[in-house]
Amino acid sequence: MSEESFRELWESRGLALTHQRQVIWDALRCMPGHPSPEDVYERVRQSIPSISLATIYKNVRTFIEHGLLSEVSLHHGSARLEINMQPHHHMVCVRCRDIVDVSGGELEPVRFKTDAPDGFSVHRFSVEVHGLCSECARAEQRDALAE
Repeated sequence: MSEESFRELWESRGLALTHQRQVIWDALRCMPGHPSPEDVYERVRQSIPSISLATIYKNVRTFIEHGLLSEVSLHHGSARLEINMQPHHHMVCVRCRDIVDVSGGELEPVRFKTDAPDGFSVHRFSVEVHGLCSECARAEQRDALAE
């Protein structure tokens, strides 16, 4: 999303686009993968040394509430953020906790065989594949050979 599109989106929702929000957004756009709020904080502090971690969390929550950002499931050890708002799934390394996007087209469609239990209204499915990334798999093989 361009800076102009971002500005228009904020204005269309009646929200002020502050300098802090712009710097946080720019940091998120430049960071690979799924950074934690603490990672974003460290990046933003390079431009705004006086910013607090609480301000990062407050603005991240605002971004999430307005559909600009999503939060990857919390069971990865800490909150992880995602700027990719297209439908997709994740592969999670159980060793280093790296998270890799997998497009929806790379998996068979996920659905219930019958209606969702207890009348639950399903909005979307999110699949996580847990295993070892290639780097951790190589390290595990080296460790096994060294024993």
